[in-house]
Amino acid sequence: MKRKTAFIILVFLLPIAIIWFAVGLVSRSINNTLNPLRSANKQLGTQVSGLLHPTPTIIPDPVTIIHEVQALARLVTIRYTVEKVITAETNQGALAVLFGDRLLFVAHGFVIAGIDMQKIKAEDLWLEGNMLNVRLPAAEVLVASLDNDKSYVYDRQTGLFTPGNPTLETQARQVAEQEILKAAIADGILDNASTNAQTYLRWFFETLGYKQINFIPPKP
Repeated sequence: MKRKTAFIILVFLLPIAIIWFAVGLVSRSINNTLNPLRSANKQLGTQVSGLLHPTPTIIPDPVTIIHEVQALARLVTIRYTVEKVITAETNQGALAVLFGDRLLFVAHGFVIAGIDMQKIKAEDLWLEGNMLNVRLPAAEVLVASLDNDKSYVYDRQTGLFTPGNPTLETQARQVAEQEILKAAIADGILDNASTNAQTYLRWFFETLGYKQINFIPPKP
């Protein structure tokens, strides 16, 4: 009786096992067939993405021309970091929605000031007893530049019938550099540069043995 029951169960399960095995074979066969297609589709999608969003290739010219080499003796005494928002626009009248162009440029820049030590002559240093008199040249801006890595166009709006002025961002950058310089000067960067120069040079002359130093204002 037990053998008969086991035989019936075996007869019942055998077709199911055969069907399950066949389905597995078909499934693996389909996957093996589709995998090359999926891979090809993935590669095609990557190529299409590369065409729509290409990575620029920068090729510098191998020829370099050095026009001038100049020795400098500048004492850098202060650096300002400035942020400025610039609005640049054209055709902002009644037809701005059709032909206008407007952008907001967030400018990050820096201004460096100090004194040019090459301008100090022999007659600008003299002793009166134990007093060392020093006439320093006027402080000046040595570098004023945008930080291109941090500066960016925040927003740009163009009219329906204009691709935009291709020089508008360049003009905004030029104005931004001027405004950053103006802001630093208005904040007193030259006075601070002169004060810092005197502080440093006082320490320098004291290490040379001069205990009394008098800084004379630069000639007008």
